[in-house]
Amino acid sequence: MPQNFLECDREQVFLMPPSLRDWLPVDHLAWFVIETVAQMDLGAFYEAYRPDGHGRAAYEPTVMVSLLTYAYSTGVYSSRGIERHCRQDVAYRVITANRVPDHATVARFVRRHEVALAGLFSEVLELCDRAGLVECGVVALDGTKLRGNATRETSVDFGQIAQELIGVAIATDEAEDSEHGDARGDELPEELQTDQGRRAWLARELAARRQAKREDKGNDEDGDGGESAADNEPEQERGSGYEFDAEQIVARVQGRDGWLLDAKRQLDRDRWQAPRMVKRGREGRLWDAAERLEQDLAALRAGNEAYQRWRATATDRLGRSLSASRRPKPYTPPASPQTTVNLSDPDTHLMKGHKVFVQGYNAQAVVDPNQIVIAAEVSTEPVDFSALEPLMTAARRELEHANIPSRPRIAIADAGFWNEQQLDKLAADGIAVLVPPESGKRKGQRPGWSGGRYEWMRRLLASDHGHELYRQRRQVIEPVFGHTKHNRKFTQFHRRGRGAVRTEWRLLMMTHNLTKLYRHQIATASA
Repeated sequence: MPQNFLECDREQVFLMPPSLRDWLPVDHLAWFVIETVAQMDLGAFYEAYRPDGHGRAAYEPTVMVSLLTYAYSTGVYSSRGIERHCRQDVAYRVITANRVPDHATVARFVRRHEVALAGLFSEVLELCDRAGLVECGVVALDGTKLRGNATRETSVDFGQIAQELIGVAIATDEAEDSEHGDARGDELPEELQTDQGRRAWLARELAARRQAKREDKGNDEDGDGGESAADNEPEQERGSGYEFDAEQIVARVQGRDGWLLDAKRQLDRDRWQAPRMVKRGREGRLWDAAERLEQDLAALRAGNEAYQRWRATATDRLGRSLSASRRPKPYTPPASPQTTVNLSDPDTHLMKGHKVFVQGYNAQAVVDPNQIVIAAEVSTEPVDFSALEPLMTAARRELEHANIPSRPRIAIADAGFWNEQQLDKLAADGIAVLVPPESGKRKGQRPGWSGGRYEWMRRLLASDHGHELYRQRRQVIEPVFGHTKHNRKFTQFHRRGRGAVRTEWRLLMMTHNLTKLYRHQIATASA
């Protein structure tokens, strides 16, 4: 009797069209993602397309949202990786109904619907609440440093930018031969042979470009000048219009640094409210980087001028004029920008990660005891000092958007979030905060941090109830970051610019919640 094997005929064609329902088990994650997306409100996606149907047919938003959601849920984050899986992975082919969107289509969809994709986070949070997974009475806050799509080596200063742009200007001069005759043509004028001269040249060029933009905007109020929306400046130039609250700044007891820091925060807020896409060409990035450095310097000058005006009229506790008392250390802002900016992603900063410094972002989250992420935001600040109140505000906003009536009552964070003003504001809003004044690594108290709220917080954390609550922080939020980095292999952002990175982080945390909801439903069905 011959050996008995199942026949394997790869040339056999289907006599009838195959059913996608037969390709995956009914409890597969792909079917769960498809059903979940069907429950979402995708009106913002559909509004981006022409209602008359003219033009080339686009992929259905439900298909693309399902594809991205499943890809992020299974650890595929790049558009090329998604295209590759659409060709060879059965689950992907089920989601796309046997179509294969190429990587450019996927990338363009993400870029076009960046805001709408970030908004899906609240949709999944609402589904988690319906399943009884959200318990937001006690929440934990923390941040983790993630590399951006940039390296430290691409950071440049104002002088380096000027030197390269001067070289570009000389190389593109069409009248070079007639002007220079027998000379090589690459000799720099005497003014541009020094770093100071090059910086002055670049400052003049930037001023001329800004003036030209203002004139173009005045001559083309219809917006038909051919410039993309991403290239247009906001109505108010960044670096102007600063407003300082002297009472709050002085309460921090930071001196001049407090005013400079407040100006920087206002500039960061303006940049966040009017983000600009990172240009593809190097020359465009150089001009944007130079303009960014000038905005930083303008903020520095505005903060210093505000401090000097306040000091000229302020008085101490005894009513004596500060200008007549001990004078502060003399300080004059530099004539030209002295900081650096990254050309690959200008929003990234050098941050201390786990034992190493990374050029990236501070990815922050608010998590409940069930490890459901309540809020997910991205900061460009290396420290969490100013993040306590904004994160709790974001958490309450997400809960409101998700139609969840309950609100956090207790917030737990590590010592990096200690901020007395924000602690008081949250307490006034009815939120108790547990934040130790010192980190666990420090031996003893910080100098000068004694009495008042410092001792009160230490006593609270030393109590049995306070200790029991605070020890939940590490058990609640640290596993979320560990799972993201080590199990899901997400250690670096793939997109550039804070707005794009925020969408990527929220997609990641949305799929974290989604997979927990999926496992919860599987466990409930089998119970």
